[in-house]
Amino acid sequence: MASAKRPSVPAEWIHRIGAMLAAFPEVREHDAWVGMAWKVRSATVAHVFGGEDQRFRVTFRTDADEVMAFQHMGEPYFRAEWGSNVVGVLLDDDTDWDELAELLTDSYCIQAPAALAEQVPRPG
Repeated sequence: MASAKRPSVPAEWIHRIGAMLAAFPEVREHDAWVGMAWKVRSATVAHVFGGEDQRFRVTFRTDADEVMAFQHMGEPYFRAEWGSNVVGVLLDDDTDWDELAELLTDSYCIQAPAALAEQVPRPG
């Protein structure tokens, strides 16, 4: 059985996520196996892609003790099927981009070396 074709992520969303992450030290954008990803050194901070279900999602890292909370919140959040601390958000016209910026900031701080993470301004 052939798998469904994955849709291309809207360029506006790639640019918007890229702009959030470009503010962090040593982040680089690259084409992923599907969609676009951002890394700090060799560690993936975020990955945006279209799924075979024709929905768009962005995955990122969270603290291990928060993974179950994301899983239990339900849509638009989900636990990824790979990685012990990978979760994600379904993207659509109702996406809370401010909240996503906070989640991606946390992901960067988890994935980046401590000296780089310390350079990120944190609210509060």
